[in-house]
Amino acid sequence: MKFFVDTADTDAIAELNDLGMIDGVTTNPSLILKSGRDILEVTKEICDMVSGPVSAEVIALKADDMIAEGRKLAEIADNIAVKVPLTWDGLKACKVLTDEGKMVNVTLCFSANQALLAAKAGATFISPFIGRLDDLNLDGLDLISDIREIYDNYGYETNILAASIRSANHMSECAKIGADVATAPPNVIKAMANHLLTDKGLDQFVKDAKEAGIKIV
Repeated sequence: MKFFVDTADTDAIAELNDLGMIDGVTTNPSLILKSGRDILEVTKEICDMVSGPVSAEVIALKADDMIAEGRKLAEIADNIAVKVPLTWDGLKACKVLTDEGKMVNVTLCFSANQALLAAKAGATFISPFIGRLDDLNLDGLDLISDIREIYDNYGYETNILAASIRSANHMSECAKIGADVATAPPNVIKAMANHLLTDKGLDQFVKDAKEAGIKIV
């Protein structure tokens, strides 16, 4: 499973990218707002940092306007994936932009039917939102599983990009189900390294090494 980081914080992206931990980046208007920077400027900087897809989201609601914005965003770099919402207009924009050879990430997916439509429209990525379904007492991971089954049944090439990930457990569960990509905030990716028994074992090793007077350099 590929890892994308869900942020517009270039310092966080650089740290994870230097470690080889990420294969791409996802952004949205909320993350751009949080960065406090111009969308075109920060997106260009991110595209220069990573070689994988960088999702940049349109803000228009009508298909023709989404297409125009998508074309503008795609001019930033070759690795831009234009992000459009899963609405009827968004599907129209997806079809046009895909036919033009652009990567398209269809976002805000909350049902298997929506994911099926996105695949039919030629989406490069479909972004089902796990955490937001969990917030409604629904199991977001069930949606990932349903989409995986449908896409495998018919050979759809659209990549399942699990989004709205809230925990390290979400990451491993998505990997077990067979999501192609999972996008998560930097803190969630880092939390995957944490385990109570690792910390406990390390504390004991340090204590024993000190008692034995062990020095390596």
